[in-house]
Amino acid sequence: MPVSDSALRIAIVGATSLRGKEVKEALESSALAAAEVRLVDDDAYAGIITEVGGEPAMVAPAGEEDFSRVRYAFFAGSPELTARHAPAALAAGATLIDLTGGLAAMPDAVPWIPTLDTVLPSPRRTNGSAAAARVYLSPSVPAIIACAFAASVAAVGGSRGQVVFLQPVSERGQAGVTELEQQTVQLLSMQPSGQEVFDAQIAFNILDRYGPASTVTLLEHRQELGRDIARYLAGRVPSPAVALLQAPVFFSYAFMAYAEVDSADAIIPRLSAAGFKVLDEDEMAPSNISVAGEPLPVLGRPARDPNVERGWWFWGAADNVRVAAANAVSIAERLRAS
Repeated sequence: MPVSDSALRIAIVGATSLRGKEVKEALESSALAAAEVRLVDDDAYAGIITEVGGEPAMVAPAGEEDFSRVRYAFFAGSPELTARHAPAALAAGATLIDLTGGLAAMPDAVPWIPTLDTVLPSPRRTNGSAAAARVYLSPSVPAIIACAFAASVAAVGGSRGQVVFLQPVSERGQAGVTELEQQTVQLLSMQPSGQEVFDAQIAFNILDRYGPASTVTLLEHRQELGRDIARYLAGRVPSPAVALLQAPVFFSYAFMAYAEVDSADAIIPRLSAAGFKVLDEDEMAPSNISVAGEPLPVLGRPARDPNVERGWWFWGAADNVRVAAANAVSIAERLRAS
């Protein structure tokens, strides 16, 4: 017999990260709000006082004892933190929900976008190994958007779609946010700008690559995005072409998508069913700022291409930390209800 929600224990590993904080907030407004939530992070962050559900809470150091009686363990910090502590969580009997990509190489890990279940059959496995039912991957926000768009286009018989993403600096964590802030102030003050994270001028600039000293590259991000999309769609619908640019914004992806379909009126209901919030004609087009706090990607009304008979452009934006957290929490809600 399942335990009551009030006796349910959930752990957030990487609780002090941007994604970890957002997962905590998403849980507080979810069907799992009554659960006991344990906040876990590296030793450097242990002892930080925060709150859960309006009550004081302390961040605990990651360790095997922190996963005792944990039903769901959200991994929201760095991929390295996830790789170090996922084995202990599995050994303690927890079901893992990974937002970091740190468990993507596990052959039995299951990527899941619950809002797409009504459009594409869920890839959730029910007859695999024990580990397959206990490790779930919550895809990145661009992957969620690209998969949902591809499924919508295919549902109305459209051609292969294309999506260009403008990435916010918060995808590099708090360090990326801090560097853009510092660069902006320094450049406005006519001072040399620090480039420790991106090894390039991010402020007032759009880039298709970072400097050579950056520890990661945009090409690596794009390749990882392509792999995640292909893995989720698994040939069920054509994978869209995707491009990734670095934008000088703190939070939220903006994106431009293109597809050739017979009717925009036909695809709009499909987009809504696939998990997009589609705005009305009289509403202002979405922006990085306007989508803050939105749990779904937001699309403006499609615009016809002036030179292509069936060509339509779609402008959208998505809160990169909120949408990611909402998808991960939705996985736990679906598992809890099943």
